[in-house]
Amino acid sequence: MSIEQGVLYVVATPLGNLGDLSPRAQETLAQVALIAAEDTRHSARLLHHFGIKTPLIALHEHNERERSAELIARLKAGDALALISDAGTPLISDPGYTLVRAAHAERLRVCPIPGPCALIAALSASGLPSDRFVFEGFLPARATARRTHLATLQHETRTLIFYEAPHRLQDSLSDLCAVFGTERQAVLARELTKIFETVRNDSLQGLCDFVHADPQQQKGECVILVHGAPVPLASEHDSETLLRALLTELPVKQAVRLAAAISGVKKNDLYELALRLHTRHNL
Repeated sequence: MSIEQGVLYVVATPLGNLGDLSPRAQETLAQVALIAAEDTRHSARLLHHFGIKTPLIALHEHNERERSAELIARLKAGDALALISDAGTPLISDPGYTLVRAAHAERLRVCPIPGPCALIAALSASGLPSDRFVFEGFLPARATARRTHLATLQHETRTLIFYEAPHRLQDSLSDLCAVFGTERQAVLARELTKIFETVRNDSLQGLCDFVHADPQQQKGECVILVHGAPVPLASEHDSETLLRALLTELPVKQAVRLAAAISGVKKNDLYELALRLHTRHNL
């Protein structure tokens, strides 16, 4: 593989298992002129493991704005650079947005080198609906702000995904129970790809009890996934409006079947409503 000059490579690194660093990622990190890393000490151990001697420079939340200008200058001068985070895919609740945004503003090429991502790994193994989901990142640290934010998501029908710090895991699960209800299905995915990996599918109350009973579950990197809220059933007024529209074009049985699929209302109830509409309006 030969890298291109003047390109910013956004490189995903392992969540824990070093075997997950792809050959393409290894070659990229070995060939670029410089690697911007969230924590140079942490990333130095990764590079040492693979015998990669590329220099590192720190890029984190406290210096990203200032350092990005320096890195953009190097890209414009023709250097190829790589961006990595401590683990997983950069920018996903990690630094890098300012640098990538600035690179695009300068019409510089940004090339993803895909690989591990905790939220996707957790979702793939969760057993929760994966066709539609929303990633909320880290919940607010303070209890009042956390509950207020969760209240805005109470009726979200897509699968919800959160990152959480281990020392706040128990409190966040308790708040999820309080806001979403104890029986909402959820998953705790902890220490993914590492020796003590946990993927636990249970009710929110079940997860609270599980974490409370085992202090080891309150350590390491955590992903919480919560089943979306049930899709609200249509009201009788909505059902009548829908049925009236369908009955102008379709026979009763077809109209009822289609209305049931759209609204979630039982076919028998819709059939009775359709007969009343026929009698009332001679549809």
